Amino acid sequence: MPNYQGVWSLSTQFQNAGAWPSPPLTTSDLGILAGGQDAGSSNVNTIQYVFIATTGNANDFGDLTVVGSYMGMTSSSTRAVFMGGLSRYRTMDFVEMATAGNATDFGDISLTTSDYELNAAGNDTRGVIVGLKNTNSPVSQMDYITIASTGDSSDFGDLTQTRGSIGTAGSTTRQVMAGGRNVGTYYNRIDYITIASTGNATDFGDLQLAKQGVSAVSSSTRACFGGGFDSRSGGTLTNVIGYITIASTGNAADFGDLSGARYNAGGMSNKTRGIFAGGNDFGSPTNLMEYITVASTGNAVDFGDMTASLKNLRDGTSNAHGGLS
Repeated sequence: MPNYQGVWSLSTQFQNAGAWPSPPLTTSDLGILAGGQDAGSSNVNTIQYVFIATTGNANDFGDLTVVGSYMGMTSSSTRAVFMGGLSRYRTMDFVEMATAGNATDFGDISLTTSDYELNAAGNDTRGVIVGLKNTNSPVSQMDYITIASTGDSSDFGDLTQTRGSIGTAGSTTRQVMAGGRNVGTYYNRIDYITIASTGNATDFGDLQLAKQGVSAVSSSTRACFGGGFDSRSGGTLTNVIGYITIASTGNAADFGDLSGARYNAGGMSNKTRGIFAGGNDFGSPTNLMEYITVASTGNAVDFGDMTASLKNLRDGTSNAHGGLS
């Protein structure tokens, strides 16, 4: 049973249906997933949520303004923003996380043509978008938004390598970006930026494998990167999870494994637990969600099921991730 706050009952919901169409949600540990593609590769507009501190199946939250997949997502403690995506391109939407409902227009991504295969992270004030494309070609540009306001994104700086399909997470001060691809070339590069400033990214270290479609989760001190499509033998799915200490620099170390090899899953976390949701197994979507305890090492454990089997989620977010104080 979901945890609701405030005074609410079936009778009050009926009496106030016009003014209060949805019960309010708990304000802690709420994980959000949006969009994706079904088994027929059709983009969807679904927004769904879980309570990260528990286990169980996802619930319907509402709908995006435009169907899409390959979106970037980030959030403050109160608001989630959904950025770009296939068939959405420059569109950014937002929801207020305390109450379930449909998304509202936020603004546009700064590039003037298509933007997808995105990822994003940030802190309570600012979100930074990476993996932008322009006319279907990756660019090195990173953009940022101020989450509490609405409006178009602005140029932040450049990645160390031009690439998309990057795993992105962070702490309250630093954002890390791992892996990616550009025209069939896969990268093991990890970059970092200081979120509060603007400027170009700096080399952090390397993943264990060169791969794209990595899913990222983080506490305030550690980031974990799960799954992906790597460069071995012309392309191989992997179930490997690696981790780094965000405040330092250096190469990723082995954390454990996902239950199966896949890529483009949605990643969401609170400060102790990270969830990897859905994803691709060579084109076949899954509804699987599994979790890790970020501070430890070990293999992922079953969390529950999404509302539908979806691939190419790319990202997820929460109101309790490692970038929030």
